Amino acid sequence: MVVVGLAGRFPAAPDVATLWWNLCAGVDAIHDHTDAELTALGIGPRLLADPRHVRAAGRLDDVADFDADFFAFGAQEAARTDPQHRLFLETAWEALEDAGHDPSRFPGLVGVYAATSANRYFLFHLMDNPAVVGDVDPDDWEARLVGRQFTDHLPGQVAYRLGLTGPALAVQSACSSSLVAVCVAAQSLADYQCDIALAGGVNVTWPRYRHTPGGMASPDGRCRAFDEAANGSGFGSGVGVVALRRLADAQADGDRIYAVLPGWAVTNDGADRAGYAVPGPAGQAAAVAGALAAAEVAPGEVRLIEAHGSGTPLGDALEVAALHEVYGGAAPAESCALGSVKTNIGHLDAAAGIAGLIKAVLAVQHGVIPPNLHFTRPHPEIDLAGGPFYVPTKARDWPQVARRVAGVSSFGLGGTNAHVVVEQPPPVEPPDAPDAAAHLLPVSARTPVALRAALRRLRQHLAGASPALAEVAATLALGRRAFACRAAVVAADLADALAGLDDLLHTDARVAGPAGELRDLALDWVAGRDVDWAALHPEGGVRRTGLPTYPFERQRHWIDPPQKGAR
Repeated sequence: MVVVGLAGRFPAAPDVATLWWNLCAGVDAIHDHTDAELTALGIGPRLLADPRHVRAAGRLDDVADFDADFFAFGAQEAARTDPQHRLFLETAWEALEDAGHDPSRFPGLVGVYAATSANRYFLFHLMDNPAVVGDVDPDDWEARLVGRQFTDHLPGQVAYRLGLTGPALAVQSACSSSLVAVCVAAQSLADYQCDIALAGGVNVTWPRYRHTPGGMASPDGRCRAFDEAANGSGFGSGVGVVALRRLADAQADGDRIYAVLPGWAVTNDGADRAGYAVPGPAGQAAAVAGALAAAEVAPGEVRLIEAHGSGTPLGDALEVAALHEVYGGAAPAESCALGSVKTNIGHLDAAAGIAGLIKAVLAVQHGVIPPNLHFTRPHPEIDLAGGPFYVPTKARDWPQVARRVAGVSSFGLGGTNAHVVVEQPPPVEPPDAPDAAAHLLPVSARTPVALRAALRRLRQHLAGASPALAEVAATLALGRRAFACRAAVVAADLADALAGLDDLLHTDARVAGPAGELRDLALDWVAGRDVDWAALHPEGGVRRTGLPTYPFERQRHWIDPPQKGAR
């Protein structure tokens, strides 16, 4: 299986590209809230005055905002929908666009495998809120439950709003949910239950945690995975979705491939542990060994383990002990980096595993091992010297090896463990068809404002990335939904494309480029007529590329919590 699309929003990172920059630059994305910010979030004086209150968290900006019209939500329906569901919807659409596939034209089945954390918005904003449920008898429990609020409803919402007809499953295993979702999605592809699989998770939380000795919450909101000062996790909000395909199908369609997932495994610790909430090394080791065996990868080939790395002394020590069971004697000392994205963005609960996977995918793609933050010396309970592991504290190039391979772990409260092997993408073969003399670049959006934003985004991307124009044209034509507001550019090269986009942005024109057959096609398409894009981009000669995704027009759709004492 291969990753063909990535999308996400993370603390201090509105997109995956910014996340990667932050990881390589060693950015601490945990935000220390001021008293004013905490008060604005509705946090009361008792919690504010408590010295145990963890005032820092990995926050997402504008969680209250959503492009309701794009997904055909009414204003009231949008305001009553879990913001986790709304974030996942937008991100799922972006992942499909990043993959270069429009589900309305895709000839196969698209499945969705989604994980969410607790719906705090329902529990604390909607439930028993007179503005939502009215004057309800407290004994009428069913009337107090606002519909479509639960984890089960998210995959169905995505399938309905995006028009997906493959399997739509909620996958829940606590902290490992989103990586387990990836494993289930990959297996569904292997079993031919779908042809594209969207998999990921989402978490929206607020800085309302208290630190307790030996508990999960770090007192300053930072995760110091594997460090002698480790004292729990910081928590954060975030969402991530990957689009997966079978390798042969992706290559046949000219998809851009970020990484290969050659093996994965899911286990549970069973009863062989000290308690329900205590990890079990045997179960973790079985997941790691099972994924490597399925991938036919030797432990000595792996140069990065993106660990669960929760920053609890016991959890980190047990995780490293489990890794030693698999990796002991398999590779030289300090040959395999041990990372944890939680040190950068916090613990994202149901989205933690997908955040780690996205980091590993980008690491093998770019050939860079990002640093861990907040690491000075290993915790005395952790024996790094007993195996090939080291904790990187600065970005470094991937070692010169035959293939770049990483492993990603995610472990859930209750003992469900997932491990995924990630390998660098295969080399890209040159296209069969010769490059055309000119290219037609179609751009569309739901509204004139969004169309201008899409044109600006495309111009900025072309000016900065300088992609192959044939790939840009094919991706825009075959991999984007055609909306009512349209514009198009005919160009022979990037300079022509930039000039044409400037024309569209600075005039009322909707088509730019020289006269000829392609311009006539562009005029037809902009007027609303259909174009046979497959004739312009015949099968076998298509190469898709990464382009900016849809510019959502988000507005506030939010219901404040009821005033204390209203019930």
